[in-house]
Amino acid sequence: MPQSVPTFDELLDSAVTSAVHLEMRDAYGVASEAEDFARWHEIGQRDTDPGSTYWAPWTALVRRTVARGVSVRRARIVSEPVSDYIRYEYAGTVVNLGAGEDVRWLARRRASDLALPGNDFWLIDGTVVRWNHFTGAGASGGGEISTDPAVAKLCADAFEAVWARGTPHDEYKID
Repeated sequence: MPQSVPTFDELLDSAVTSAVHLEMRDAYGVASEAEDFARWHEIGQRDTDPGSTYWAPWTALVRRTVARGVSVRRARIVSEPVSDYIRYEYAGTVVNLGAGEDVRWLARRRASDLALPGNDFWLIDGTVVRWNHFTGAGASGGGEISTDPAVAKLCADAFEAVWARGTPHDEYKID
């Protein structure tokens, strides 16, 4: 019987020590950010107000997670030169950092010899994997949960390898 997929609030609220997120796509087409992305593409400015309607739910979630002593880290593997979408993500990362996330970037060419899972994921406390599936166009394809210890180890090892090679956000420069 398939497991139900918790919301991101439920997932991060359940974290005790760590929540790590690995992103591996050069573009996403998630409906909830389409308007913000279009605005950024048109005027070159990103909503970076942590209290805005766009950001407030996420920043509140991360802040309360970090306030409990949970480490929240995000690593992004990106092709270089970066895509417009990655430029958009980069422009908004200041909000992730301000909420308490730690973010690193890794050029895809530096990840060639790493064993990586086939999908983006969140790993909670090293034991619960939430796969983020996406369509070819980058729309959300739904999530899936795994508590298989071998899968959690694969994700933990992959994340830590990317993290070790990654460049902290404040040192990573895009042209």
